[in-house]
Amino acid sequence: MPVYSMTGYANSVAQPPKAEDGTNVSNSSVSVELRSVNGRFLDLSMRMPEELRGLEPQLRELIAARFKRGKIELRINTQREADGGLPQPQPDQLHRLASLDAKVRSWLPEAAPLSVHEALNWCKSGATAPDKLDGATLEAAQACVLGLAEAREREGEKLVAILSERIQRLRELADEAEPLLPAVVARQQQRFLERWQEALAATGAAGTVPQEALQERALNEAAAFAIRIDVAEELARLRAHLDELTRLLKKGGELGKRLDFLIQELHREANTLGSKSTALELTNISVEMKVAIEQMREQVQNIE
Repeated sequence: MPVYSMTGYANSVAQPPKAEDGTNVSNSSVSVELRSVNGRFLDLSMRMPEELRGLEPQLRELIAARFKRGKIELRINTQREADGGLPQPQPDQLHRLASLDAKVRSWLPEAAPLSVHEALNWCKSGATAPDKLDGATLEAAQACVLGLAEAREREGEKLVAILSERIQRLRELADEAEPLLPAVVARQQQRFLERWQEALAATGAAGTVPQEALQERALNEAAAFAIRIDVAEELARLRAHLDELTRLLKKGGELGKRLDFLIQELHREANTLGSKSTALELTNISVEMKVAIEQMREQVQNIE
């Protein structure tokens, strides 16, 4: 299943169905636009002509059935006689108009007959029936929803590539940090030993304490220090979170909230690594980890 971004754009245009004889009833058309950005939940806003407000429940249902998260804006515009040409009266329109004119004149004999201009205006206003315009709107909306889904899928593929690159970088940083710990402990052990010797020399008791006792004391201090700075658990949990991120990205679907939680956990492990660090190399690695995780967090905010 693909991974979907919450960012995308799509538009579609549809015309009312043709008359029975195959000719266009009018030059009317309906254009539908969908714009989507990231959001915690599905937030849908609509801008449409008042004549199409009756379609709002159907449009909301259509969009909600396909998208679960994101701030989505729907815009609908209609165009009538966009080319400025005269309407093409249909026989059924003229027949109905003649029937109405005859009925009016039967009640009002002195009423002036309809002019050609008035007849054309009547045919123009009635060229596109509301139900035909509604059908064109729904048709354009369905095509637009599919287009937006495809756009969000393409954007999702790019996000997966970026996240996979950052995951690989975090694995490399974890591999760099792991072998540094024994060297840090060894340096600290030597430092403890030197400080004990300096302290004994300063007090004049250098010859009274056996060398073996000094080394044992230094080893004990180094062992306690190693326990305090041990980040094996943090690195193990970090790798586990990275494995889960990779699994979810391969699985696809609605991942945004789960990925966001894992990013928080990664950030916690990187912070702990930095707080336990007593060496510049480990501190630098922790900083690089935080930068990569923050870059991931920004991208995850756009995933559905």
